[in-house]
Amino acid sequence: MKVLLYGASGKAGSRLLRELQTRGHDVTAAVRNNPDRLPTGIKSTVDDLSNVEQIAKTIAGADAVVSAYGPPPTDTDLLIGVTERQVEAVRKVGTPRLIVVGGAGSLEVAPGVTLLASGHLPEAWVPIATSHAKVLDVLKGSDINWTYFSPAAFFEPGDRTGKFRLGSDSLIADEKGQSGISMEDYAIALVDELERPAHERARFTIGY
Repeated sequence: MKVLLYGASGKAGSRLLRELQTRGHDVTAAVRNNPDRLPTGIKSTVDDLSNVEQIAKTIAGADAVVSAYGPPPTDTDLLIGVTERQVEAVRKVGTPRLIVVGGAGSLEVAPGVTLLASGHLPEAWVPIATSHAKVLDVLKGSDINWTYFSPAAFFEPGDRTGKFRLGSDSLIADEKGQSGISMEDYAIALVDELERPAHERARFTIGY
């Protein structure tokens, strides 16, 4: 499968890149400015996601676009405009699928109560969680084939275990109430979804 991966040099993106490569997919990594940060031998292109026409040129011919774009912490709402432009470009060139690395803040922790609305989210995480919730609304309002993949509350580099649970709109937590997933296991589940679509035009989530 030909996959165009945005944010491939980031923490989550680099693990997605490795998983896609390991499974034999034809991956092109799109980075904002410095392809030298990518592993040797990776096909790459530069795209700062500021222009729909450029995005359309970047993704043309791909079977799927995966976006692990991360906005600067000083302006997390940049993520919303980026997603809007990606949606427009996907529509323009007819790319079969867009999968977005999402956030956990819009997941429910009780019926009708999101993690963001619960008051339990650390204040430092509120801006990015709010922006991600708006991104999900952008995707839901679009007519493209999108998937929004929310990680667990704690989403950090870790072990590749291959053991995890999937859900839809509710935060997944263990028997102690802890919600976490490694970026390595998240990458497994995202590439699984690419290979065997089960959540098209939908959000799903993951946790231990």
